[in-house]
Amino acid sequence: MAKGKYKEWLEPEGLLKLEGWAKDGLTDEQIAQNIGIAASTLYEWKKQYPEISEALKKGKEVVDRQVENALLKRALGYKYEEIKTEKTNEGKKVTVTVKEVVPDTTAQIFWLKNRKPDQWRDKRDIEHSGEIGGVVIVDDIPKPDTG
Repeated sequence: MAKGKYKEWLEPEGLLKLEGWAKDGLTDEQIAQNIGIAASTLYEWKKQYPEISEALKKGKEVVDRQVENALLKRALGYKYEEIKTEKTNEGKKVTVTVKEVVPDTTAQIFWLKNRKPDQWRDKRDIEHSGEIGGVVIVDDIPKPDTG
């Protein structure tokens, strides 16, 4: 299907394009579609050609870091300035308002469950050593006299 097509993606321009698509947040499947190959072919290229794999990793690292930073910012809350410019008869009137985005508990939970799973995940792994006793049948109850 794509015999020999990989060569153009090993060139600096091709690698830069792959990195850019990954940086834009495209999945491997979407990148394969952009190239015009099956996703399975892209997976094989990543195994065979480290340059392709590295370009994709490099692009994904950038966007992953941006998302991490945005999640942390949302979890902690932040302030920002809203600037409004209005035209008046005297010229322009600029109003600066400081606004606050309160910390987001959902973002905090998500962050903590992923960063500190031993302390924050819902499912706890509990180890038990020793024996677990079974049911003991007691047969020492006196039987009624039937005679």
